[in-house]
Amino acid sequence: MGRLFELSVALHGDAADDPVVLVDTTVQEKAITYPTDTKLAINIINRLNKLAKKYGIQQRRTFIKEVKALRLVCRHFRHVKRRSKAKKALKRLRTIAGILLRELRRKLPDSLLQKETNNFDLYERVLAQQPKDKHKIYSLHEPGVYCVGKGKDHKPYEYGSKASVVATLNHHIIVGVASHDSHEHDSKTLKTALAHAEQCRQRPIETAVVDRGYRGSKRSVECEVILPSAPFKRDSVKERQRKRGLCQQRSAIEPIIGHLKHDYRLSRNWLKGHQGDAINLLMAACAWNLRKWMIAFFLFECKDEVWMLLIQRDVVWGHGWVWAHLR
Repeated sequence: MGRLFELSVALHGDAADDPVVLVDTTVQEKAITYPTDTKLAINIINRLNKLAKKYGIQQRRTFIKEVKALRLVCRHFRHVKRRSKAKKALKRLRTIAGILLRELRRKLPDSLLQKETNNFDLYERVLAQQPKDKHKIYSLHEPGVYCVGKGKDHKPYEYGSKASVVATLNHHIIVGVASHDSHEHDSKTLKTALAHAEQCRQRPIETAVVDRGYRGSKRSVECEVILPSAPFKRDSVKERQRKRGLCQQRSAIEPIIGHLKHDYRLSRNWLKGHQGDAINLLMAACAWNLRKWMIAFFLFECKDEVWMLLIQRDVVWGHGWVWAHLR
């Protein structure tokens, strides 16, 4: 997948070797439901019952009927007058999960117990975690998912992995991406993103334009890092204007990320594990680069036909955009 991405960058030739790049991070959400303690406890109970049935273990109780009633009580967890009952129901669900887990540990043969040790340890960790704990488990089938808060009003928390995108300033070609397995500050992700971009280019990066979330990242990279801040006294008027113009152009990477999410399947990742995060990100960026190359190739080969079609259809608003590509 990395080789395919490098080829998609190489198709653009010198346009991909722009010395100035734009860098930003986003969240690649995993295909999980909104995590709650009730869901996790019920999933553990269902998994344990299924495991006992698979191996023919005779259980004392399955608690199926009681779990169904407790699930209904937990619906009103945010209701002021029913919150105490919901908390008791959640505590009872955890108790049931612990009972079933200990029973299977006793009754399973040693060979099967060794096979299921990792899953049992994961279940115990989920049942023991508290709301304020760090490094929590949010999904049983995707334990590597972590919570990211970007300060958005419409979506305060996102559950997945951080993804860095590096795009050129002039042609908006994605020359580097990086998927981060752990929850790191944006300033610590810049070095990894620029390192991947350097592998796909022939010319080194001279300037990286970022937002204020990358404060403190200048020491970790060798190239110049520009972020919105008060000008230095030593800067000349020309230098101040250059930095101001680059910071204004930095917002061009935001619609690139928006298109990657809504048009190239980056908004919801269905692939498994950390490798799935990296593959999905690489393929989305590869599709973006290939589409830009196909549009440029089509306009170059069929420029006379396209121009005549636009004149016939009287598409006045698109003339400037098409003419810029035809040149």
